[in-house]
Amino acid sequence: MNSLIERVKSAMVGLGTGWVLVLMLVLSVISLAIMLERTWLYWSLRDDIEELMRDLGRLLRGGDLDAARMRLEASRSAEAAVVVAGLVEADRGVEAAEEAMDGASALQRLKLEKRLAFLGTLGNNAPFIGLLGTVIGIVGAFDELSKVKMAAASSTQLAPEAVMGRISEALVATAVGILIAIPAVAAYNAFQRVVKSTLANTEALGHVLLAHLKAIPLPAGVVAAGEAATIERVKPASASPASSRKVAADPESEKN
Repeated sequence: MNSLIERVKSAMVGLGTGWVLVLMLVLSVISLAIMLERTWLYWSLRDDIEELMRDLGRLLRGGDLDAARMRLEASRSAEAAVVVAGLVEADRGVEAAEEAMDGASALQRLKLEKRLAFLGTLGNNAPFIGLLGTVIGIVGAFDELSKVKMAAASSTQLAPEAVMGRISEALVATAVGILIAIPAVAAYNAFQRVVKSTLANTEALGHVLLAHLKAIPLPAGVVAAGEAATIERVKPASASPASSRKVAADPESEKN
């Protein structure tokens, strides 16, 4: 067991913390590239969803499905792409349109969340990578101290520059790990917020289409009959013709 520990220590001291710093540098470059790419994507998909919802509702109430589809296709947003999928299947019924929008929404979600897992993983594990470099640096510092004790019997001898260099490398590795983790976590949370907002807008815009498809207008005869029945219920009660004739035929009862 002691020989195994010595071998692991020798490997750690021999490699040093340089490879940890290089690894974190590469990860930071990849993280920055993903942040820029995701920012550009979300910026390119921006649109005024409230205005789009008003225009879609107005066109659907007017029964102009072709104009509604053209209005949606003119938008670059992910929300419009989902509702277009439902509008294409609108002639097949409400359920077909709803299923089409669910499928399109799943694809858009995958598109929006692409590469975000890397940012989340890096934000959670970059400090641990830095901590690994710190441990390696501390092990190297103690190894240098052991060499000093073996070389000189004086207990008051100061630690050489090699020991101080190892300790500084350890602290630098921790600092770099934290510096990489903070932007990654911040970007991940911000991008997740954008994804949730986009999916919420997609659901709201899809309900506008479903409300139009589920609205079944009543026939004109049914509407007229319903209005007549309503008027009849609210009309004040009046004396019937039979009672009027009875009063006219019996004048004595009227005197009494």
